[in-house]
Amino acid sequence: MASPTPPGREPAAGPRVDDLVQEVERLRVEVEQLQRAVASHAVVDQAIGVLVTMAKISTQDGFTVLREVSQHTNTKLSSIAEQIIEHARGAALPETVLAELHRALARRR
Repeated sequence: MASPTPPGREPAAGPRVDDLVQEVERLRVEVEQLQRAVASHAVVDQAIGVLVTMAKISTQDGFTVLREVSQHTNTKLSSIAEQIIEHARGAALPETVLAELHRALARRR
């Protein structure tokens, strides 16, 4: 049996349903963002591996090359990474990306 609330004191209010619903929604959005970040990170890591293998550079230089190409072409890093992976599979790179990739690799040598 629950103990009665002492006179003059209100029982402790628990979280409201609306507050819990908002918190669940906030957490759902955060989980989606984290899932996208993990997937994007994996693509970037794969592209770095491609650059390390094909250009014979360090992983740190591979990331630097990706970042520079991204910045100089005003393209998201994850998009550049996807293009590099597809290029390794035989797809053509856009001319602006290819030219910037060559310049970034030349700076590493």
